Amino acid sequence: MTSRAARWATRRAGKARGDQRHRSRDGMQLAHRRVTEHGRTKLRGLLAAGDPRGEVRDAWHAKETLRGIYRIGDHQLALEALNERSRDPRDETFSPELNKLGRTLRTWRTQITNWHRGRVTNGPTEAANNLAKLIKRVSFGTANFDHYRTRVLLYAGKPDWNLLDDLTPR
Repeated sequence: MTSRAARWATRRAGKARGDQRHRSRDGMQLAHRRVTEHGRTKLRGLLAAGDPRGEVRDAWHAKETLRGIYRIGDHQLALEALNERSRDPRDETFSPELNKLGRTLRTWRTQITNWHRGRVTNGPTEAANNLAKLIKRVSFGTANFDHYRTRVLLYAGKPDWNLLDDLTPR
């Protein structure tokens, strides 16, 4: 098998039930404070077995460090913490992915730490956009905009029937 075919075979096989890498993924997606002691022990064992160079472990610690920046209450302290963590994006001891993360954090540090000023997120807008795109994919490109709008409003759960002139429930 070529290396490309081997990688795809590994990815397909990795989705099989009981695979160690996919079992550890669930624990790694949780915040550190939400993982139980049993879960930490299990996660350490899975990482020891499947992550010999520690790259996945380092990425998990980077994720937790970034989460910690959002728990800081002061804008200036958060900026200092982010500057400290993205200090040298060319560190040879880290994987290329972590170096790229460092460069990204350095580039976007002002925008990231501006969250501490207003504590406002565009999450609800992104969720609404995601929902509209999902409806568009499911409806296979509805040509009539009114029908598309009706589908989106119905899928959202609480449609404003006043927006729909031609469709009123009885």
